Amino acid sequence: MRTAGPEFKLSGVKLLSWNTNGLRAAARAGFGDWLDAERPFAACVQEIKVHPDELSPKLRNPARYHAYFAPAERPGYSGVATFTRREPLRVVPGLGVPEFDCEGRVLRLEFAEFVLVNAYFPNSRRDHARLGYKLAFCAAMLRLLNRYRRAGRNVLLCGDYNIAHRAIDLANPRQNAQNAGFLPEERAWLGRFFARHGWVDAFRHHRGDEPGQYTWWSYRPGVRERNVGWRIDYFAANPELAPRIARVRHQSEVRGSDHCPVELVLRA
Repeated sequence: MRTAGPEFKLSGVKLLSWNTNGLRAAARAGFGDWLDAERPFAACVQEIKVHPDELSPKLRNPARYHAYFAPAERPGYSGVATFTRREPLRVVPGLGVPEFDCEGRVLRLEFAEFVLVNAYFPNSRRDHARLGYKLAFCAAMLRLLNRYRRAGRNVLLCGDYNIAHRAIDLANPRQNAQNAGFLPEERAWLGRFFARHGWVDAFRHHRGDEPGQYTWWSYRPGVRERNVGWRIDYFAANPELAPRIARVRHQSEVRGSDHCPVELVLRA
């Protein structure tokens, strides 16, 4: 891999990633107030479940932000959006693979300092019917990210990976050993992504093996209050960029979805 370029002038840059499980529902629960209060450089949202034409003007074009969308062809399904305070040099929806791109799962924003990839990985489903599709998506994602690395670019991949990497990343690993999101094949791919291919799990890089750190909880009563969750939402960085990550945390206090936002701050 080529070493990423030395030019990096951003400092104190906050990036946010959140699976909103329906952007309109999250808006009714205060998404706009959250965005105004956080004032991030960029906010990446997944599972928006809406076409931008169906959104209110305030949500489609938030004040002080450039808004970009990659909706799914199927109504009310999947889709990602990125709101950024600086106009990117280039915006690319998708992976360049039609079978994935029709589901609105990827949005790439290319800035001078780094490439921000917003992704909503497929769910392999309760009966594992989409496991092959998911692993093919993962392979296509890795090829894309490695192309950026070979070109000397810094890259951040954020979003809902729909995979809990290790037993520490969910409250009940033994009971979920054969469940979607914790299947051996899914975990093995994510393990190779970090260990063999060198991508850095930003949260674990900064917080180590801190237990009880989750980003998704079932809507069943009392589950979130008891913190019976899964960590399936991530920021990953190329190793050249990792030293510039100043902070990573889960905004578990933020409601409005069954997921919570993940926050990452970069230093110059």
